[in-house]
Amino acid sequence: MPESCYDEFFLHFNVLDVPCLKIVINKALGFGIILGSVLVKLPQILKLIGAQSAEGLSFQTILLELLAITGTMAYSIANQFPFSSWGEALFLMLQTVVIGFLIQHYGGRTTRGFVFLVVYCVLLALLLSPVTPTSVVTSMQAFNMPAIIVGRLNQAGTNFRNGHTGQLSAISVFLLFAGSLARIFTSIQETGDTLMALTFVISSACNGIIFLQILYYWNSSPKHKKNKKSE
Repeated sequence: MPESCYDEFFLHFNVLDVPCLKIVINKALGFGIILGSVLVKLPQILKLIGAQSAEGLSFQTILLELLAITGTMAYSIANQFPFSSWGEALFLMLQTVVIGFLIQHYGGRTTRGFVFLVVYCVLLALLLSPVTPTSVVTSMQAFNMPAIIVGRLNQAGTNFRNGHTGQLSAISVFLLFAGSLARIFTSIQETGDTLMALTFVISSACNGIIFLQILYYWNSSPKHKKNKKSE
């Protein structure tokens, strides 16, 4: 909190100072999103492990999502944005990598899953190192928008073709949708970066589509679809 806001709140007892209220709300939202992101994909991971299946999840979608998350994280670090404006990307990245490995593992491709982990870690280390030019990182952030659109539409297409959302977790998808909506406000307030804000607008719209599909296919399941086909 800026010293001027501290004076307004605690010395002048002016708790309705609008500029300072915006800062406090923005910081609270930012750290709230980060705290929520620690567990946002845990329901999805537990659902995969519990079902011992990754049916309905697209590995291509996970790769594109990982590309978008990594781009946002690298771009924020390169521009020295405050951690409260991008910290959830770190935890989402870790959880998305786990989901990517589980998709390969439950698809009978465990070795490929380990290769995926190694290759990603090497590329991430290279991206965050001084060797990578800032222009490359900025280009990655710009590429996030088409990557998010293609990735989410790919998942939406998979859901439509299957007639169900498989092992997608409604809780995880909703939290991603709500988090990306809140990030539009915090990005504008904390970074003033139009590219970051626009990325979260696109992300919110795409996550909203997947969440609506989950609600639409709520009573459908892989088992139910197989039974209908067998009849």
